[in-house]
Amino acid sequence: MKQGQQGGWYIFLSFLAGLLLTSIPLPGWLEVLRPEWMVMALIYWCLALPSRVSVGYGWIAGLFLDVARDSLLGQHALAMSVVAYLTITLHQRIRNFPVGQQAGVVFGLVAAYFFIIAWVMGISDHAPNFSGILMASIMTAVLWPPVFHALRFLRRHFHIR
Repeated sequence: MKQGQQGGWYIFLSFLAGLLLTSIPLPGWLEVLRPEWMVMALIYWCLALPSRVSVGYGWIAGLFLDVARDSLLGQHALAMSVVAYLTITLHQRIRNFPVGQQAGVVFGLVAAYFFIIAWVMGISDHAPNFSGILMASIMTAVLWPPVFHALRFLRRHFHIR
């Protein structure tokens, strides 16, 4: 294995953990508070390793999310690809922000993610559920600092490059 390509399994496992956390059934009243775990993992790895984790990762992770959520195939893939593109495009700026300000950027990226999901649902003649979008975006932003620190610890501890 090349020196610069270590830790691919850990990146995969973080996406798998995000998929599992997304798939855990929650009561109806708690469902609107579910953070977007896969989007957070994608944003982190696009910030930390933009030359390695890119739009392709977003597309594949989104396809897995489409299957897990039993939604229109490609809906989450498109949204996650756009989030990955925006994150990679702005990664040098976002990385300079303190984690609290990064949470604000994450809020905006997750809101864009939900906007794309709602747009695709509207085009495909399905009524988007706008009730939980704001709360899920807020919860994702609130949980960004601990997720950021946990993934950064993982990246540093296992020398993922």
